[in-house]
Amino acid sequence: MAKIFRGQILHTKSLNEFEVFTNGFIAINSNGKIISCGNNYESWSATQNINEFEIIYLTPDQFLMPGFVDCHIHAPQVAQIGLGLDMPLLDWLNTYTFPLETKFADKEFAQKVYKQVVKTTLRCGTTLASYFGTNHKDSTLILAKEALQQGQRALVGKVCSNCNIPDFYKETYEESVKETEAYIDGFKLLKTNLVQPIITPRFAISCDEKLLSALGNIANKHDLHIQTHISESVAEIEFVREIFSKGYAEVYDSAKLLTNKTVLAHAVHLEDDEIKLISSRGSSVAHCPASNTMLSSGLCDVLRILKQGVKVGLGTDVSAGNSMSIQDAILRAMDVSHHLEFVKKQHIKGCPKPQGDPSTVDYKPLDYKQAIYLATLGGAQALALDHVTGNFEAEKEFDAILIDTTQYPLHNFDSYKTWNEDKSKEMKLLELVQKFIYVGDERNIAKVFVAGVQVKV
Repeated sequence: MAKIFRGQILHTKSLNEFEVFTNGFIAINSNGKIISCGNNYESWSATQNINEFEIIYLTPDQFLMPGFVDCHIHAPQVAQIGLGLDMPLLDWLNTYTFPLETKFADKEFAQKVYKQVVKTTLRCGTTLASYFGTNHKDSTLILAKEALQQGQRALVGKVCSNCNIPDFYKETYEESVKETEAYIDGFKLLKTNLVQPIITPRFAISCDEKLLSALGNIANKHDLHIQTHISESVAEIEFVREIFSKGYAEVYDSAKLLTNKTVLAHAVHLEDDEIKLISSRGSSVAHCPASNTMLSSGLCDVLRILKQGVKVGLGTDVSAGNSMSIQDAILRAMDVSHHLEFVKKQHIKGCPKPQGDPSTVDYKPLDYKQAIYLATLGGAQALALDHVTGNFEAEKEFDAILIDTTQYPLHNFDSYKTWNEDKSKEMKLLELVQKFIYVGDERNIAKVFVAGVQVKV
């Protein structure tokens, strides 16, 4: 049945356009697509047969916002979350990640893990996720089927790796190409657009030039999304240049892997010419602030990348990141942005004085509204799915989360309301949003909707 939600609503239209409706509505047709959204309910409803809609009223303590988008998460690594986070990237991969991922040759093991992964990300409000699986075709298809069964929108990738990883996890070129094609064929049997395959070379280090080029050709042949890593750590970048005798972005571009449906995780140490190349190809970046900090990879200046026309979303990067919540990634992204401001503007005791670069004088860190954009519409843009989801524009599918600010841990909410009565409706709504973003968690996510359907959380 078609539905109308009435109450407080917010979404973003760009990095600096944050729109709120204090007495708003969203009308959704029976197929889960948004018909209209705004404050003008009376004039809109006068032209409609309202009897065809179920009307749902939000309380003054609730609001609707677009669902979170996780642009980069390693589903198999959830089993090792919290381990080895005092190691550099390459050591961490060899010690923990590769041995764990080999276990996903066992389909029963994969089923148990992936069921919980999808359940948990949905509980955290992630309505769209871009998942890395493992080298194993069959178990990665299990992940895709699990996302579909639980009603989550997802891109799911069989990982490809044929060099510079342990022999017990290495594919041959022929195996990787054959299994990738078979993986794509397996998706056709699912007959859905909710979950889609994504070509997934792990990173340049683990794929030789021949495999990278083959994957680029497969992506082009089937018009598929692409995901991989780029410029996460200094040691990794040096290794790439040693292998390929060219820059990281150029390696991918030579293999035709930089397209307008490519998302590159991390991008911490990109050179200016690499950013220009990525921008010119329409490719995007998944900013993963938690893992960049945990593995001491570096500080990614997201605003620098955005200013050069590159689309950016957020990623949890579990398990190099220690939380499956994009709300946590919002906070981490703001933290990193503030830390960069310190580096650019302050004389940090014990460190060299700032160089006085004029370009840093006007630097302003991300605010919570901009970070919400990165977590919603920005993420959808980064995954080239913003024509489907990301905000509440008409014709998009209704992917949303209903936030209830009275629920634990916002236990001091009643005392907050006692001194908040004289503020405008818009200010009250913005303060509810800040309460959720800064001190709330998934327990405040009362309902989750994907394509207009309420999913179980």
